[in-house]
Amino acid sequence: MSTPTPPADALRVRLDLAYDGTHFAGWATQPRLRTVQGVLEDALATVLRTGPLGLPRPRLTVAGRTDAGVHARGQVAHLDVPRERWEEMPGRSDREPGAALADRLAGVLPPDVVVHRAAEAPAGFDARFSALHRRYAYRVADSPALRDPLRRDWVLWHRRPLDVPAMHEAMQPLVGLHDFAAFCKPREGATTIRELTRLSWDRPADGPDAGLAVATVQADAFCHSMVRALVGMSLAVGEGRRGPEDPAAVLAGRSRSAAAGVVAARGLTLEHVAYPGDDELAARAERVRAKRDPGEVGAG
Repeated sequence: MSTPTPPADALRVRLDLAYDGTHFAGWATQPRLRTVQGVLEDALATVLRTGPLGLPRPRLTVAGRTDAGVHARGQVAHLDVPRERWEEMPGRSDREPGAALADRLAGVLPPDVVVHRAAEAPAGFDARFSALHRRYAYRVADSPALRDPLRRDWVLWHRRPLDVPAMHEAMQPLVGLHDFAAFCKPREGATTIRELTRLSWDRPADGPDAGLAVATVQADAFCHSMVRALVGMSLAVGEGRRGPEDPAAVLAGRSRSAAAGVVAARGLTLEHVAYPGDDELAARAERVRAKRDPGEVGAG
């Protein structure tokens, strides 16, 4: 989906947000379904009063279009706001327009969506195309002692103990620039070539994730269901159903039927989206808009 061209009098606003994906049918707006984009655009339309003022409905562009049930703590989106409406946000207060917008959104959004920050974006910023990488975490409890009913919506319960070091080692050959067709749900006209810059598994000794098996997956971008398919293969190795050489062999074979399946969405959280310096945002966006060439695979 291309980013709409903003009106001449509009400015671009960056939103940093988080949401619990449990009761959403994903990010993207869908008819008659509750989505993060739909809920947030409704709230923006209310706060910006676009309907009563005869202005176009707010339209969001997001860094990562998460699937149904997937959570986010570091999601980023942008929208183009008429300059006059932006400047009027504080009303009679001395707040910055961004702080006023975030406060007003807090008053109309449901509790499972939070906008942490709103601010005028630097020139050339595009939430989707300017991003350098997206980082996800997938959390798994594989022991009854780790099973916490208060975290059941964002930690996967796995009945069999996992060999986390074996999972980590088996997935390292997949790091790099590859065709991930075996780990992606196909979409007509969409490339499955991605640069995976990190796929690690560990079991933290302390902190809120202590004892859990936690995957950290980072790439320039992800195709549909890619992270959950990679986790599915990892779990198959971790419980001994697949050998340590299988992930690399499945990747090379490019056959989705050979993969280990896609795990549930509830354990997956978008943790962070990274961007370059302000002076590189526009150039980055232009480069990323160009479709990847299959000939890139194996380069470097």
